[in-house]
Amino acid sequence: MKTSNILKAAFSMSMVIFSVELSAQQPAPNAASPARPPRANPADTEVWEPLPPVVTPGKTLNEVPSDAIVLFDGSNLDEWITVKDKSPAKWTVGGGMFTVNKKTGGGNIETKRSFKDYQLHIEWMVPASIQGAGQGRGNSGLFLASTGGGDAGYELQILDSYNNENKTYVNGMAASIYKQFAPASNPAKKAGEWNVYDISWKAPTFNEDRTVKSPARVTVLFNGVLVHNNVELLGETVFIGKPSYKPYVSAPIKLQSHGDPSEPISFRNIWVRELN
Repeated sequence: MKTSNILKAAFSMSMVIFSVELSAQQPAPNAASPARPPRANPADTEVWEPLPPVVTPGKTLNEVPSDAIVLFDGSNLDEWITVKDKSPAKWTVGGGMFTVNKKTGGGNIETKRSFKDYQLHIEWMVPASIQGAGQGRGNSGLFLASTGGGDAGYELQILDSYNNENKTYVNGMAASIYKQFAPASNPAKKAGEWNVYDISWKAPTFNEDRTVKSPARVTVLFNGVLVHNNVELLGETVFIGKPSYKPYVSAPIKLQSHGDPSEPISFRNIWVRELN
């Protein structure tokens, strides 16, 4: 066969193959088009029930919401007892506040009620006449769960830390999770002015074998500034050594009478909302 005829035959064969492949890639004239997915409806992800319960907020941020338990309204300490012997709290009430009073031998006080998960509002003041330095300058503590006598539990520190002028370790300054975490910032007001803690507390839970199922978590606003954001605690507060957990279900809220000459610390406007 002549070379020209061979080339013509090869060209013809390649065109046939190309046509077959092209035909295979095209859908049949009457083939159905792929079905489009149904158009999403925004209502599919709308949740309408159950309705959250209505809570009437205070007229200002410091006023009590309608569903809160008032732990101190300025008039008495009926919601508090002495930790040591469970007798009525002996701190001094006057002027819409109550004040640590070591002379009465009261010691630490705690709520009569026990709580698990909660939102807490509390206001505290170091006296303007405060003396001392470091941990001796207006030292007290808010125990978010009082799990035993003395200083057992989980402590949020109270101390004069205005403008970082009082030199002390940062995981022991105001709004620290004592000996665990320093606050993210320091919005403390000077001695003689009221400070505010707003706290969300998530209690730890435990397995049947007493191991930790879920650790305690806390969020703290200090004078309206977020200083702890859902922080996972390492265990209960200890002064020496490393923290650890011990099982409990619910516990009172405790205020510390530290025992140094820098007191008296004062408190007012305390309320709690149970979240469990």
